[in-house]
Amino acid sequence: MADDPSQSRTKRLAFVTGATGLLGNNLVRALIADGWRVRALVRSPDKARQQFAGLDPDLDLDIVRGDMLDVPSFAPALAGVDTVFHTAAYFRDSYKGGRHWKALYAANVEGTRDLIDHAWRAGVRRFVHTSSIAVLHGARSEVIDETMLRDERDADDYYRSKILSDRVVLGFLDRHPDFWATLVLPGWMHGPGDIGPTSAGQTVIDVALGRLPGVPPGSFSVVDARDVARAMILANDRGRRGERYLAAGRHMTMADLLPLIAHATGVPAPSRRIPLWLMRLLAAGHEVYARLTGRPVLLSWAMVRTIATEDERSRYDPAKGERELGLRFRPVAETLHDEVDWLRANGLVPG
Repeated sequence: MADDPSQSRTKRLAFVTGATGLLGNNLVRALIADGWRVRALVRSPDKARQQFAGLDPDLDLDIVRGDMLDVPSFAPALAGVDTVFHTAAYFRDSYKGGRHWKALYAANVEGTRDLIDHAWRAGVRRFVHTSSIAVLHGARSEVIDETMLRDERDADDYYRSKILSDRVVLGFLDRHPDFWATLVLPGWMHGPGDIGPTSAGQTVIDVALGRLPGVPPGSFSVVDARDVARAMILANDRGRRGERYLAAGRHMTMADLLPLIAHATGVPAPSRRIPLWLMRLLAAGHEVYARLTGRPVLLSWAMVRTIATEDERSRYDPAKGERELGLRFRPVAETLHDEVDWLRANGLVPG
């Protein structure tokens, strides 16, 4: 904690869910750098100690153990909070074989509903929600903005869970005029601090270790998690009630991205193209493997479906966030070099 108790009391207090995640840990660091006190919700204190090992122990950071599946267990820690920054979400396992709708709904929809309700009961009146580009949709090669909402019927289970969690937040605003919330929509996040790792970090690791047999199809919107963290803070300071703000980053194909990763890791880039039909065939085999063994797979049917349906639907218009929040995004090459440096420092890729 801060040395001067009176100074500490004047600081704003943030509650960050998913605090050891790629976005969450970068948000915690950015908030502290901006002079906030932070209560960081984590499922594993050991993981939190590893993630935040380099931080000054005298900083205003308190670790709160809890799980989005049991919000009442940590609800007392919401007392006195100025803003809740909600970054926690169930995501990774939904692309590792099988169906995960019950888990997605419980964490992403019911968890958000419980969190916002308990925050309001505790006296919190500001809430910044991490949504997703998954809630938006447009035609191929069309530039997509915050008004172009995806039909729930045109969504996989993860996308649908994010659509429904947004509705929870916006519905709460309709019923509580004294409450303020805004939504930030990230793209595919890369960057340092990916302790999971996420699919982004795993892609970098696979390239570094020569595990990627070729260049998969598909396009993505690539963004630095640190820039998304800044978007969350700016949304709280400058955003409008009930508005969505894209923090999606830059449209890239895998053919664009992999050479940048290879350059950052110092290895040759894969060059052979992997056709979509082969991806589908591999995914079908992996799904059978998952059902027989109960183990996650490297390539699921859900992932291949997303690659196929979202290809060339990853051009997002940053104008609203730039205009209203002052958002800026760093070059992807810088993000990847910092990500690789972090992965090396943590023994996840060779030095």
